[in-house]
Amino acid sequence: MATFTLPKNSTIQTGKTYKAEAGAKNVKAFKIYRFDPDTGQNPHYDTYEIDLDKCGPMVLDALIKIKNEVDTTLTFRRSCREGICGSCAMNIDGMNTLACLKPIEDVKKDVRITPLPHMPVLKDLVPDLTHIYAQLRSIQPWIKTETAPPPDEERRQSREERSKLDGLWECILCFCCSTACPSYWWNGDRYLGPAVLLQAYRWIADSRDEATGERLDFLEDPFRLYRCHTIMNCAATCPKGLNPAKAIGEIRQLMIERQG
Repeated sequence: MATFTLPKNSTIQTGKTYKAEAGAKNVKAFKIYRFDPDTGQNPHYDTYEIDLDKCGPMVLDALIKIKNEVDTTLTFRRSCREGICGSCAMNIDGMNTLACLKPIEDVKKDVRITPLPHMPVLKDLVPDLTHIYAQLRSIQPWIKTETAPPPDEERRQSREERSKLDGLWECILCFCCSTACPSYWWNGDRYLGPAVLLQAYRWIADSRDEATGERLDFLEDPFRLYRCHTIMNCAATCPKGLNPAKAIGEIRQLMIERQG
């Protein structure tokens, strides 16, 4: 009979509980994933009780309060605090989102926070994005041209041409969509995933770009493009309200048209 064992350090254990200060009345518990590879210990959930009367309204406010006032060892990424940089992407209450845009009051019970799923964890809430950034570089996300613009002029677009980029340029590369995609979980070594493919279509759809054929040639691969099964987790979890599956469908349509 075959026997299976879990990988080392894969079982999440119960960690410490940090109680709220005496007299706090509006208390909410934050159960946060903790993992430090340097210790050799299993990951665990630490629980932090926070007085919401002394905390900002967003989950990121609570994380910063914990970091500053309760446990300085807590590690997470953050920057703009306005849903623009994508740094604070994590899984909150079972959904990938941005901590700076997630109101604490939207979580009815305890707030459970983990790193983006199915990614190697560097420490606590910080995933290793090395591979997905390499995939982003592979699609060459910049305008590629062969012809030079007229002297002292920009490469212009009509309003209609510019409108084709709506729903694409707003992507902040938080990778909430890719890390919510089952196809990317199982084929992430070769499938580019919804975030990178949305970025690929952003440049294909740009009227100023002159490398459409080259870009489609690169994507014409059984795994890079065609692992999407329109599960739609990407659209459901995107904190900017974008639809990467639609962009992937547009690329597929272009593939069909060029073959016809």
